[in-house]
Amino acid sequence: MMTNELPTLRAGLVGIGAMGRHHARVLREMSGVDLVAVADSQGDRFGAAGGVPVLPDIASLISEGIDIAIVALPTQFHLEAALELAEAKIHTLVEKPIASSVAEGEQMLHAFESRGIVGAVGHIERFNPALQQLRRRLERGDLGEVYQIVTRRQGPFPARIADVGVGKDLASHDIDLTAWVAQSDYRSIYGQVTRRSGREHEDMVLATGQLANGVIVNHTVNWLSPMKERTTVVTGEKGAFVADTANGDLTFFANGTILLEWDSVQAFRGVSEGDMTRFAFAKREPLRTELEAFRDAVHGLESDTVSMAEGLRTLAVVEGMLQSAQTGQPVTFTP
Repeated sequence: MMTNELPTLRAGLVGIGAMGRHHARVLREMSGVDLVAVADSQGDRFGAAGGVPVLPDIASLISEGIDIAIVALPTQFHLEAALELAEAKIHTLVEKPIASSVAEGEQMLHAFESRGIVGAVGHIERFNPALQQLRRRLERGDLGEVYQIVTRRQGPFPARIADVGVGKDLASHDIDLTAWVAQSDYRSIYGQVTRRSGREHEDMVLATGQLANGVIVNHTVNWLSPMKERTTVVTGEKGAFVADTANGDLTFFANGTILLEWDSVQAFRGVSEGDMTRFAFAKREPLRTELEAFRDAVHGLESDTVSMAEGLRTLAVVEGMLQSAQTGQPVTFTP
């Protein structure tokens, strides 16, 4: 948490497009942060800068004397922007995925670690209130042993995405949140992809894998569905949690404790149906929570911001999934 003694951080925003405009809004409203300027070669096309200067490039932004920066550019431009900011020793949060490739991500990570500055990645789903509640409840044993995690993330194609496929753009969310919720890295992954919309990159992904702690996982991700779905289901010893991250709801379906009198049904189900509980809790905007965590990390406070090392591990699993789809063989990861 922030204290009054900490200095206000001068913030710069790189890119004020579809995602950057939301960063601009939150940065203007946050305590302990002063948004001083935006850099975007295309100008403020959404009218989201709120009166702060809109500069043509990162060099001009750096000259404003910023302490921190948010990079909200298309993925293909992440590395170049981050390296320029690292050279100026500016703490930076880069939107997910960290970079276009693991090789670029490694270069970025080294640039920030070698200078001793904070580098973070915007895996915003970790800050969804439903998933934060879910992780806390798993940590205290509410589900007992965890058996399986299944995610579904599908909806229509977003016209703003042109430089990566649905794997790096959307599946990266599910891979990161799954490892984070389960507190275990991936041991293996097997992927299948297809291209149905005439674009260069994949627009539909099915992936299955296993975490190092033995939990089995499955991800359904696509840009080809007319319905929007953002669901994470964690099944375990005592029942199942269902997190709907589109609206921040978390529901628990408990295994029943009442014996079923209908023997054939009992044999078929294995477990009986118990109580269903939808939890009530505060639902803060995930982007605000994410940026506050980044702010606190820059001040050296305890923070759950997503490090570049974590973002790089997620990207490695995404690339493994896409490699598996090409070869037809699962990809394994070393601890």
